[in-house]
Amino acid sequence: MVEERGRRPGGTEAERLIVVAGSTRTAGVEGRDGPISAAGADPEAMATTPSADLELLEYGDVTRAPTVPVSPTGCPTPAVHTRAIRELVGFDVTPMDAGLERESGAPTVSLGEEPGSDIRDEEPVENARELFDTAKGFGRSLPDAELAIGETIPGGTTTAMAVLGALGERPAVSSSLPANPLALKRKVVDDALASSGLEPGDAAGTPIEAVRCVGDPVLAAVAGLIVGATDAGIEVTLAGGTQLAAAAALARHAGVEAPLRLATTSFVAEDGSAGIEALATDLDLDLQVTDPGFDGRNHPAMAAYAAGEAKEGVGMGGALWLAERDGVPMDAVRERIETVYDRLTRSKRSLSRP
Repeated sequence: MVEERGRRPGGTEAERLIVVAGSTRTAGVEGRDGPISAAGADPEAMATTPSADLELLEYGDVTRAPTVPVSPTGCPTPAVHTRAIRELVGFDVTPMDAGLERESGAPTVSLGEEPGSDIRDEEPVENARELFDTAKGFGRSLPDAELAIGETIPGGTTTAMAVLGALGERPAVSSSLPANPLALKRKVVDDALASSGLEPGDAAGTPIEAVRCVGDPVLAAVAGLIVGATDAGIEVTLAGGTQLAAAAALARHAGVEAPLRLATTSFVAEDGSAGIEALATDLDLDLQVTDPGFDGRNHPAMAAYAAGEAKEGVGMGGALWLAERDGVPMDAVRERIETVYDRLTRSKRSLSRP
């Protein structure tokens, strides 16, 4: 018997989250007031963040990575939240390596082996075309009726801002920091465009050029997945915030006209510097915002998010949307987040706090 595309035994819809992981040396940029990214306790820890995120999603704990990623203030990675929701909803996770700096202990679909360079370099993603085409082929081959795509890459909001600018789109992005270091990001983006000989809008209609000149490997891969999956008639949900919106912009500039959903958190939606509603409107994205109800929760896995740290990542917004769609109460989500976090603090590779 031939099973209907994207259906589980018993007739329920299959749910798959692809998390594309990679690295960009843009994450190491430091300004006068601190780093450009908070996706790690320090620069050395940041190098292992994407690899650790994939392990956490796959196994519920890190395996090869030294510890579960936290910000410099101790805010845990959003992979904790996505893992907790996965335990409740039961969706499949496909980890994808688009250029990790450190190898992950999770089984990955490998697209490329080179991390992205600093976007102020002349050509930070030399293999952008290869990443895009390989991911496009993978997306086109999937048997699913629907697909969610997330990302993990420290420094990715800055590269997203640069790509949006190169495409001539609204260059507004969120941040893993409570106060978005926009002045630093704009300076880095301006320098990146200058080093590539691009003016804002010069890469309109040429998405590969935008990524090759000022992007990161994850953006190339996610854009390819969107193009391939929509070509195959798969319903695509972008599980994240402004970085996924930048990937959607790349897909639109590659000719994708299919409906796309952007499922993000209330933390991104409430970030005035992100401009996510306007960006979604510009790109004709169906914006879905889920509030997990972290306000007033004095738990370390939630309090920092309510205070403006992290906000999104590793598919968190998409996972929350899947939980809400499937009728999972947010009370149950919060309880499972506490359970996963507390379990991690008791493990031999416990969460470290600065």
